[in-house]
Amino acid sequence: MAPYTPNRPLPEPPTQATLAEARRELTTKQQSVQALSDRIRAAEEELARTVAIAKGGIHELEKERDELQEQVAHTLAYVAPIRRLPHELLRYIFLLNFEEYPCCAWVLSAVCVLWRRQVLSMPTMWSKIRLVTTQSTSADTIRLWLERSGSTVPLDIEILLRSHPSSSSEPSPRRRVSPPAHTVSDWGWIPPPMPAATPGGMGGVTTAYIMAPPTNIALFPPPPPPPALGPAVQHTHGAANTASHAHDDLWGMPPLVPAAVSASSERERASSHQRNKKNMHWGHIAFFYLVEQMHRWRRFVFRFEKQFTSVTALRAIEGDAPLLEEFEVSAAEPAFYGDWKWLPSAPSNMVVDIGNLQTLTLNNVPFKWSSPMLRNLRSMSIRTLPTMHPALDRVMFMITSNPQLESLSLHFSSPNPPVLPLTPTVLRELKSLTLGGHYLLSSLADALVLPSLESLILDIDAREPIEDTVSALLARSNNPPLSRLSLSYTLCSGSSSFYYGGGAGVATWHFLSELDHLRTLQIGGAPFEPLLTALGASDDDAQVPAQVQAQAEHWVCPNLTTLALRGCHAHTDGVHKLVQMVEARNPDLHGPYNANTAAAGLGLGPARLRHLELHDCAMLGPDVLKWLKSRIEEVVCTEPTFEG
Repeated sequence: MAPYTPNRPLPEPPTQATLAEARRELTTKQQSVQALSDRIRAAEEELARTVAIAKGGIHELEKERDELQEQVAHTLAYVAPIRRLPHELLRYIFLLNFEEYPCCAWVLSAVCVLWRRQVLSMPTMWSKIRLVTTQSTSADTIRLWLERSGSTVPLDIEILLRSHPSSSSEPSPRRRVSPPAHTVSDWGWIPPPMPAATPGGMGGVTTAYIMAPPTNIALFPPPPPPPALGPAVQHTHGAANTASHAHDDLWGMPPLVPAAVSASSERERASSHQRNKKNMHWGHIAFFYLVEQMHRWRRFVFRFEKQFTSVTALRAIEGDAPLLEEFEVSAAEPAFYGDWKWLPSAPSNMVVDIGNLQTLTLNNVPFKWSSPMLRNLRSMSIRTLPTMHPALDRVMFMITSNPQLESLSLHFSSPNPPVLPLTPTVLRELKSLTLGGHYLLSSLADALVLPSLESLILDIDAREPIEDTVSALLARSNNPPLSRLSLSYTLCSGSSSFYYGGGAGVATWHFLSELDHLRTLQIGGAPFEPLLTALGASDDDAQVPAQVQAQAEHWVCPNLTTLALRGCHAHTDGVHKLVQMVEARNPDLHGPYNANTAAAGLGLGPARLRHLELHDCAMLGPDVLKWLKSRIEEVVCTEPTFEG
């Protein structure tokens, strides 16, 4: 151990005297250390008080600066050019935006108090309801939308009810979204025109929707306002507010979801019970609000993916709708519903004011063939439930009750044979005809005369060659300018079998030689090679230039630009026939000289194919596919999963 060394040396080993002196010095030093520690502590406390005072002064300066910045922002907003815009012109701009984006009122009303006041004072801005929702969301969204549309403005309503929320794919509720793709491609019926093409649509612009938030998505607070939007810009709540309150102020609607979710299992069970209870009544609440405004309906479209708990709420659709021009209720899947006493099932002698109705679409929902709703229409699209078995003459009665039809789409899975004989029916204005389902519908086509027909879609499970039906229809109709023909195309959708799936049942393609106006041809389930042979050149390439004019006059479907084949089984030479057909109709203008290139150079050959689709037809290979894409602008190919 090292010896003790005080300020002055002491003798070693320690003696009684040196030990006493060391103890006295130790006490003195400890007292000095304590005194210095007290002085340091006092100095630190003084420094802390000084810093607190300085920070308080800085905080006051920052507060004063923020107030001045807010005043500057208000002043900048006041002198901004948009503030000098007359309110009438601002409203006009809002209406222009509304024509393109029907849901823009939600966004515009969240900008500032001035814009919110203007938008809320314009019922027209709220007259187009576009809502994608589920049963777990609140029906008060519909109520608020209807309230803001006033009491006199005609309503354009389009609601899509999903069977369950998809948290991975649903966008934020503040985004405009396009209609989900499955509403067109995967719903199991021949789709009606998109909203842009329907009466009261968007004039060629894709319809926008508001996505109602599911219960498990927290809504974010509103973003900070830009300084040039006016002094009335509001931060509705602080950061501590719940997401539902932020949504309340951002969109101006009541909270759609509970603000908090408990972690305890008991409260979770209670929340689940409450949610299930809400699901049971969603339809009744929503249709209570909607039917109250039925006198203002101009367009009503309601689509749902599958049967839901409160589907019987549709029975409330009864009464007058004097402004109604388009009505649609569509289910993606058939189910058993029983009989409903609603407007499409009204008795034939019932007097109801729906004189302006022009477009009717009913898919997988109950209706009566004699309903007054099925009269004097211009567009009718109906897909029956499997439990409905109307006689074919009653289906014809539905058609004859609408002599001004321009578009007709019927899909009957199990009709009964006619009781009364079918009489020839002339529909002079019909341009689009779609028949699908049972083979008896071919008898329906045999009784129609359509002099203005432009589009013919037959998805009938035919027992006889379908070309006889097509040829007879065109002959009776004095060869109308048919531009689109589809035979069993959707019947083969998703079919993995070449031999046992539904097919066109075409024995010969000679009737195509009469379709000079045809631009789109869709075929499903027919043999691959005979069709391609019919569409190709009649002779080989070795023709003299003098024969160019003669060959140009004998092309089958000379104006064909779109060809789509699905489930058409190809044999060993199928790919070769395809290449020959494309080489004939789309020759390489810079290649060797032959009759095809000569006719194309002189403008005497057929129109070039611009779109080609092949689904489950033949194994092309990457080389052939590359060659096709070099000749045709758009090529879509889905090869079969196995060799035929």
